[in-house]
Amino acid sequence: MPPSVSRDETTATPLHPECPDIVRLGPNPLEATLRATAERVAGDRHARTEAWSHGFTRRRFLAGAGTAGLASLASQLVTTRASFGAGSETGTLIVIFLRGGADGLSIVVPADDPQLRDARPDIAIPGNRLLPLDRGFGLHPALAPLQPLWQRGQLTAVPAVSTPEISRSHFQAQDCLERGGSATGAIEGWLDRVLQKLGPGTTFRAVSQGATLARSMAGQQPSLTLSSADAFQLAGWEGVHDKTVAALTALYTGFDHPLAGAVATTFTALDAGERLNATEYQPAVPYPDNDFAKGLFELARLIKGDVGLRVATIDLGGWDHHSWLGNVDDGEMKRMLTTLGESLGAFTTDLGDRLDDTTIVAMTEFGRRVEQNASRGADHGHGSTVLLIGGRVAGGTVAGNWQGLVPEVRDQGDVPGSNDFRNVLGEVVNVRLGLSYGDLGTVFPGHPVEPVGCMR
Repeated sequence: MPPSVSRDETTATPLHPECPDIVRLGPNPLEATLRATAERVAGDRHARTEAWSHGFTRRRFLAGAGTAGLASLASQLVTTRASFGAGSETGTLIVIFLRGGADGLSIVVPADDPQLRDARPDIAIPGNRLLPLDRGFGLHPALAPLQPLWQRGQLTAVPAVSTPEISRSHFQAQDCLERGGSATGAIEGWLDRVLQKLGPGTTFRAVSQGATLARSMAGQQPSLTLSSADAFQLAGWEGVHDKTVAALTALYTGFDHPLAGAVATTFTALDAGERLNATEYQPAVPYPDNDFAKGLFELARLIKGDVGLRVATIDLGGWDHHSWLGNVDDGEMKRMLTTLGESLGAFTTDLGDRLDDTTIVAMTEFGRRVEQNASRGADHGHGSTVLLIGGRVAGGTVAGNWQGLVPEVRDQGDVPGSNDFRNVLGEVVNVRLGLSYGDLGTVFPGHPVEPVGCMR
């Protein structure tokens, strides 16, 4: 029997899983079996090292490598892709995707524009009901919880933002935005390329809040899909003892096993999650009772918990308003903007001073057509509005190129894409995350980023 490397203090002789008194190794049969398996692997590793110490032959190599397959258990243990090390301290970027094609002309409204009034007799927001902004624009009154941010210089907007090509397909437009390119080109998500340029970070450096990984994070860089910090645990392993964790770690060390690093950092992540959950999180203000607000609550918890969050994504769907888009007092747009405004109001208040280190970008795949349709809604259009909130935004201004809504300016009857979305996102990434404009050439391949003036 190979020599033992680690054992329970009460064990006088090394044990293997098939030993009848294996239960002596742990507080329960499952943990005892894992500890025994780890001890066996450690012993086999010792024997392999001893065999190889006399030089390599085919027979010695096969004898030494014979136990490598024991690490197959890792596929059941690793529940997340983990990252390594600690990154630079340049704050957090949160990207909110308003899925469905949000109508920018109802969010940041060109107040009293005669072209808009004529095109939307039933759904245009009257100028006297808007919250005044800059350059003749006003904010929909359902976003009143964001008005203090404007007054403090922590809110700006960019109208007429779009992808390079007109696509009225939700799937194509979303895919284009989340890849960070034109209709052809790079297949990874643009945030995946941002993470590559940022380099190593903590396990929680990139979080896609929700049930699935955001397309913008798809690629080779480690990221987490997280619905709740409370749920971040190894299923069925609550309260596993330290010696068992050490045993599991030992199973995947040595021999350059491809899952060794992932297993080690998974346990690091679980430890961080346990520390995060050690005390109940008490927000500074109550959050609304909706799923979007609950997701923001979790992101606030991570930011204030100092777990190294650098990039996060969260979705708010439901913006495809082909019928009854509504007016200032009623309708689908007011309902959605109320959810957005109240949730972001609670989130930014909860962050407090940490908002200075956080930049929030709310974007959508395309806007709606200028003219209302027969159902008092608006069909798929082109340019829409991006909202930016938090630290280092060019607050108190409406940024970017805006040429009005006269027919000769419109693009096939739509708000034009006067501001390329890559210029907006590139400027945000440069200022918030510290990537150079040279780096941005990799993040947005083939596109030289030109700032639109939305960041300080």
